[in-house]
Amino acid sequence: MWLLVASCYFYMVFIPIYILILAFTIAVDYLVGLKLESMRGRDRKQMLVISLAANVGVLAVFKYYYFLSENMVAAASFLGWNYSLPALSIILPLGLSFHTFQSMSYIIEVYRRNQPAERNLGMFALYVMYYPQLVAGPIERPQNLLHQLREPHTLDYVRVRDGLKQMLWGMFKKVAIADQLAVTVDMVYGHPSSYTGLSLIVATVLFGIQIYADFSGYSDIAIGASKVMGIDLMRNFRQPYFSRSISEFWRRWHISLSTWFRDYLYIPLGGSHVPQWRRQLNLFTVFLVSGLWHGASWAFVIWGGLHGLYLMTSLWTAETRLKFVAATKLDRIPVLRSASAITSTFLLVSFAWIFFRAATLPEAIYVVTHLFDRLYRDLVDLQSAAAVGAFLSR
Repeated sequence: MWLLVASCYFYMVFIPIYILILAFTIAVDYLVGLKLESMRGRDRKQMLVISLAANVGVLAVFKYYYFLSENMVAAASFLGWNYSLPALSIILPLGLSFHTFQSMSYIIEVYRRNQPAERNLGMFALYVMYYPQLVAGPIERPQNLLHQLREPHTLDYVRVRDGLKQMLWGMFKKVAIADQLAVTVDMVYGHPSSYTGLSLIVATVLFGIQIYADFSGYSDIAIGASKVMGIDLMRNFRQPYFSRSISEFWRRWHISLSTWFRDYLYIPLGGSHVPQWRRQLNLFTVFLVSGLWHGASWAFVIWGGLHGLYLMTSLWTAETRLKFVAATKLDRIPVLRSASAITSTFLLVSFAWIFFRAATLPEAIYVVTHLFDRLYRDLVDLQSAAAVGAFLSR
């Protein structure tokens, strides 16, 4: 009860009235979960659809209404129709995408009979609202979290120490790394048309480091805070920039989300147990949806689409790449092969980050089309400046 009260307070500090959105989601999924456990046949699927529609509907209204209305009006204008939708002044609720997906995972697991329905409304509410991971994850599964909320927890000084150390490490990544890099990144991406070449490349690479330090730092704070209270949350990042392929990157980056999409979208679509063209379509669909989940703009959709295209290309070129490795004898130099794979993966991921960071799609396109403008001159100027600096330091 104390954790539930604390979680409600934590959430209401932002916009108090928005607690009603969470209350709606919790009430619907709590009742649907009870119904699903006792129902049989096709009625269960209908009940699942009701829950998913309620959750996605909340997202559509509060996160995607402006995006949807803007595109519908644009499409109507293109067709010559006079069509408009009422404007709504809506502030995005705190952590909406995260706690909605956590609640949906509960309903899907109950539907699959992998999880018994939770009969204690307060316990289910705490599962959805558990404050350490309410804002930005990790997105937990009911099998991992619900039973821990029921278990008694005594003060464990080792866990408290380890949890506080992980929180401190997360705060260091957030404040000492991410926030410092943000100064340079914001300067360039705040007015990208004022920059070309090397400045855009450096800012893009720094943003990749910034977003990792920021997001993984928050995850460390959430996991550490929960550990202090005796509750284990899943690991969300595992050195993603040491990945040797895009598929490995997504096994290391935002693990709770990537596994959510794998289990609840990719596999239900057929996963890899379908013809090759269907598998590729499934991958591309999942990453388009993932991009839209991250933000309501076409730039985010393109970001997700790029990662889908990367994975599809890796499937298309698998044999060719193996032949290239054999022909160049790279397989005899594993360190060089690994380094080249890590570097190429990092560059692909960094290129996609442009669409994630840019404020608008036109600005993202500007960055992409001006990455190599004046690059040679910038490098010459940089070399000259380094030479002058070395001379003056003698």
